[in-house]
Amino acid sequence: MENVAKNDETDIKVFGQSRPTQDDPVRQSAPASNIPVHTVSADPDDEYSSKNKNRGLAIVINQEKFTTMKSREGTSKDREDICAVLKQLEFQVLVLNDLKRGALINKLKEIASEDHTENDCLVVIVMTHGEQGVLFAADAEYKVDRLWECFIGDACPTLLGKPKLFFIQACRGKQLDEGVLLRCAMDTVDAREAPKQHIYTVPTMADLLVMYSTYDGHYSWRNPTNGSWFIQSLCTVLKSYGHEKELLQMLTAVSRNVAYNYRSFVPDNAKMDAMKQMPCIVSMLTKAVYFRPKS
Repeated sequence: MENVAKNDETDIKVFGQSRPTQDDPVRQSAPASNIPVHTVSADPDDEYSSKNKNRGLAIVINQEKFTTMKSREGTSKDREDICAVLKQLEFQVLVLNDLKRGALINKLKEIASEDHTENDCLVVIVMTHGEQGVLFAADAEYKVDRLWECFIGDACPTLLGKPKLFFIQACRGKQLDEGVLLRCAMDTVDAREAPKQHIYTVPTMADLLVMYSTYDGHYSWRNPTNGSWFIQSLCTVLKSYGHEKELLQMLTAVSRNVAYNYRSFVPDNAKMDAMKQMPCIVSMLTKAVYFRPKS
């Protein structure tokens, strides 16, 4: 059954003060060479190492209040729920609340300069207003790729070869998804990494995953009481299967839950009512990701 809690809102930006109306959406070929090439295994079950001392840092960027836009009611529930799940998965959780753009970018650069040698991976959760290609800090917008540019390639050497996972709850435009009517009858392999004595070059963008709450150009929905569809679905799946299943398998389940089990309920606004949402995964991962218990 679809979740249709009343007064769902979107995470597109909206300027001005909050209004009491229920229908106001919250406004996202190279030359030959004699250099020997190391052949990396094509086994799809090869895993990123999870044998480091720490799981890693999880940064939760929570934007509720803005200088010129409406507050994002319901984001505090998302923040508390995702923090609880990340701690359950043994991440060190750092929460950044309502930062201005300069402070946010500087904090990300500071974290990137730290030593992540003993960490398995990095996770960044962002919950804010957005538009196509941009997100909003408390005072100004910034391009989405500012989130990861200081963590990829040589910018953060101690995260090279490790998964960097970004989850973005924000609108990516103003298109609505009415959905279409569908009528239908409704093993883990213990692989090992490539030998560490081999040295090889990887693309700058390798080992990065970005999951958006919605498809490019579309609204992303959030309920002022129950939180956003995407973050709540992510929490549910990670809480149930976080220590067992592979990451992309879990994220497919998150997409399925948002796509099939939610529908907007804004009865005072026919344009916004009964709308759907489709998350989007952009993966440059080169191995499987597991969060097996450290103990």
